[in-house]
Amino acid sequence: MFQKDFASIKRGVLLCLLLSLCSAVFAQEDLLSLLGEDEATTDYVKASFKTNRVVNLHSLESTAGGVFDFKINHRFGFINGGIDELFGLDVAMIRIGGDYGITDRLTVGAGRNSFEKTYDGFLKYKLLWQSTGAKEMPISLALFASTAIRTIPFRDPDRENYVSSKMFYTFQAIIGRKFSESFSFQLSPTLVHRNLVATRAEKNDVLAMAAGTRLKLSKRLAINAEYVYVLPDQLAEIYKNSFTIGFDIETGGHVFQLHFTNSTSMIEKGFVTETTGDWLDGDIHFGFNVSRVFTVAKGKKE
Repeated sequence: MFQKDFASIKRGVLLCLLLSLCSAVFAQEDLLSLLGEDEATTDYVKASFKTNRVVNLHSLESTAGGVFDFKINHRFGFINGGIDELFGLDVAMIRIGGDYGITDRLTVGAGRNSFEKTYDGFLKYKLLWQSTGAKEMPISLALFASTAIRTIPFRDPDRENYVSSKMFYTFQAIIGRKFSESFSFQLSPTLVHRNLVATRAEKNDVLAMAAGTRLKLSKRLAINAEYVYVLPDQLAEIYKNSFTIGFDIETGGHVFQLHFTNSTSMIEKGFVTETTGDWLDGDIHFGFNVSRVFTVAKGKKE
């Protein structure tokens, strides 16, 4: 009788231990589930380019949610101006503006350019984001739209002029990939619409294909390059394709971009459709861009 009672007690104790163990296991799994450790995470690729510009072109990157990116773009005259113009340093164009990340995917921005006294604004949305893990995406895709208004007076103030004649619109799809920690590449099919053109031979709608790349040289130094190819028979013969090469130098919260370009304008309607400089003739501007970011709000994250 005692042996049967002892066996029953032993089975009961073992059962209690087993139930306790199972309870502990399930409790741990519930805790891990709450922590999200039972699910694969998504790793989004960052820093394809160090800022949201290659140099002139918008890059794959967006401004982080809640962050304000203050930008100063400065460009001197053509270096073939010689010693009389101190190789372009006597002449200067500037754009001052700012970009704000509404979310990690959606960026808005505006600025004012001394060249042609132009105001511009834009929206950029990252539709696809290169990532690995739970969500695998091999590329990033951003959609970009901007508008600009030129405020210099009309050449002939006596004729009937319209404010709309000073308006320009740009649309881009920015498609690219960060292939490694050192190399990124993007393509940007582009449409620039001009409400008024100089001659009937020019097109109001100008199609172009732009390319940009980044090669990281060290932790804080990278070389960037971009080229804009405008399809034939859309612009007057005096206009050239834009080519720019420069260096990114990161110093904590600042990013400096030192560059050389044949484009005078620093916004899309200008460097796509109004570039007159010829690299072979020395029509090259030296310039720099400064980017300084400030966290102003708790942005909505991915």
